[in-house]
Amino acid sequence: MSGLQLKDLYDGFRNPDVIIALAESITDEAKALTAPLHIMEVCGGHTHTIMKYGLKQLLPENIDFIHGPGCPVCIMPKERIDHAIALAQMEDTILLTLGDMIRVPGSKSSLALERAKGHDIRALYSPLDAIRIALENPDKQVVFFAIGFETTTPMTAALLEQTVQKGIINLYFHINHVLVPPAVDAIMADDRARINAFIGPAHVSVISGAKIYQTLPKSYGTPVVVSGFEPVDVLQSILMIVRQKNEGRCEMEIQYNRSVTLEGNIKAQAMIEKFMEPRAHFRWRGIGDIPHSALALKEAYAKYDAEKLFADHLPTQPIDDHKLCICGTILKGLAKPHDCQVFGTACTPNTPMGSCMVSSEGACNAYYRYGEV
Repeated sequence: MSGLQLKDLYDGFRNPDVIIALAESITDEAKALTAPLHIMEVCGGHTHTIMKYGLKQLLPENIDFIHGPGCPVCIMPKERIDHAIALAQMEDTILLTLGDMIRVPGSKSSLALERAKGHDIRALYSPLDAIRIALENPDKQVVFFAIGFETTTPMTAALLEQTVQKGIINLYFHINHVLVPPAVDAIMADDRARINAFIGPAHVSVISGAKIYQTLPKSYGTPVVVSGFEPVDVLQSILMIVRQKNEGRCEMEIQYNRSVTLEGNIKAQAMIEKFMEPRAHFRWRGIGDIPHSALALKEAYAKYDAEKLFADHLPTQPIDDHKLCICGTILKGLAKPHDCQVFGTACTPNTPMGSCMVSSEGACNAYYRYGEV
């Protein structure tokens, strides 16, 4: 008997017959909707599933998708990227970060360009690799530029805990972890918002628990279904939303119950709370300042805080996107990538003008890759 293979874990969730059956059920039941559904999928992972598998083409015209701000690279303002560049330019410094941040343009440069100039900038597969790098380079300042939503925050907290326990004195943290609920509140506060249902992020919910979305149905009259990322997951979640609307319900439900619970990962939550606390303010790219929407290191760990220790090297001026880039409008759900006049021409994954085109979770990147551009 052969062992379990990777495809065994997802085959059922990409089965064409199941996908078609779900799409037909949605189409049939959506006939009873009294108003069009404008569903925001908060997470960029869901955007890519919708685009990659052509799910929109399987659904009726009265169901539309609005692409949300759940891409940690896309929402990073230029001045924070400039922070990373300034840190990397310091003498005897190694800058560490995750994946797509390397290519995101700041106001005048990017980490990729700075690395080409000879600065030591490294992309990590795991934040815990920072421990090894710091120990191997005791004569260097090693700065971890930490990004991500609630999903990746526990990894940063675990890295800091090990740094403290091992007595490592040359590893510092620039914290850029952000939170989903305040961003959703900010988007819904805009009078132009058309959203009347949400597909809730899956990975975030594994950590924070689906409880963080319980206020949305009551506050905005919007059903919320926390969904997995496979095509069948997304379609089942849409069907659950359609049924809520037709039955006159407005609730938070969990479709991704094989991984998500109401309470989430209590141990991970405690780890985050030990080391971090909400910031008074954080500026989201294209959205603006959102109070209490990001985290910072607690004062007890100030000696590890790169933002405080190297403040004299860091720019403070807020910087907006290029005037032709509408990434911010897309993140608010007020435009689609193809509404941008530079989409697919001056702005491509190889020559990105905005972060929505850089990130593998960005809406513009998804439209470019899967929209036959």
